[in-house]
Amino acid sequence: MYDIIIIGAGPAGLTAAIYAGRQGSKTLILEKGIAGGKGLEVPLMENYPGYEKIQGQKLIQKMKKQATKHAKLKELEEVTKIEKNSKNFKIETKKDTYTTKTIILATGTRHRRLKIPGEKEFLGRGVSYCTTCDGPLYKNKKVLVIGGGNSALQEAIFLHKIGSKPTIIHRRDQLRAQKYLQDQIKKQKIPIIWDTVLKEIKGKEKVQEAIIENKKTGKTSTIKTDGIFIAIGEEPINKLAKNLGIKLDKAGYIITDKQQRTNIERVYAAGDITGGLNQWITACAEGAIAATTAYKDTQK
Repeated sequence: MYDIIIIGAGPAGLTAAIYAGRQGSKTLILEKGIAGGKGLEVPLMENYPGYEKIQGQKLIQKMKKQATKHAKLKELEEVTKIEKNSKNFKIETKKDTYTTKTIILATGTRHRRLKIPGEKEFLGRGVSYCTTCDGPLYKNKKVLVIGGGNSALQEAIFLHKIGSKPTIIHRRDQLRAQKYLQDQIKKQKIPIIWDTVLKEIKGKEKVQEAIIENKKTGKTSTIKTDGIFIAIGEEPINKLAKNLGIKLDKAGYIITDKQQRTNIERVYAAGDITGGLNQWITACAEGAIAATTAYKDTQK
């Protein structure tokens, strides 16, 4: 029997584990992949307090090391089912079954797909959602970055830094990213094709061409490219929340109060799964609050 089981080992889940363990709660973290989640994909952070510049992977490793001093971490163990009884929860994974007094959902988000011809077919053969993972394969090669937010610009900047030749494709006539990122794009003279969407991805064994369409004129054209990095936002991983009957907003994110409580007693949520700013600093804050609230609620 655990006091707290945390589902998800990103910044929110790892921080929750640190706080839960330090409070004396018997804590388990269940992670379907590797600790860090999408945080491992962040090439460089410049807005996390205490670090002027740090790679996502390095910060995650520091968090993981600290969290595992206070909680047990099981990676590559996906939760498949959660059952609630009058007092506790039974959590089933593909490997084992656990019981717990409280649950913190820190399941995060996944990369949104374009759902266009060629996207699925060429995944891993020129189509990617992670520059940190796949960017080094495209040194001295032409690549497209799809999107106009912070993630898209960060990916383009990283690709340029490692020697790729990125071009940004954006469906609007102005970027949504933070000003300092836009300034870097201008400084590095990374080209942007405005008012344009990606319609189809073509190739033989790997990506060779992208069919794009100008939204204002309706004109289509073909661009030769070696790779396509898609960064058009995120969508919540909420299957477990839905099955538990947790209230979600219109976009599918978990609704919580200021103490990270959901509408289900003794179930809390933290991090990107709750929507909002979707930053490391807010994810960590929510993880700390969720663990503290869970502890207080079990002491009543």
